[in-house]
Amino acid sequence: MGNQSTIGWSLLSSGITTLILKVLPGDSLWWGVALLILGTLALFVRKGATE
Repeated sequence: MGNQSTIGWSLLSSGITTLILKVLPGDSLWWGVALLILGTLALFVRKGATE
């Protein structure tokens, strides 16, 4: 069940990210890198908070 939830959230977040990258000005590569870093930080912060 947890795996399906993870896949669902992953698909949802990637869709939202795609829409955000279409709207933001500038080079989407740098926005993608910034969002990837933010996502990684959020993952580690959340993982640390649950332990």
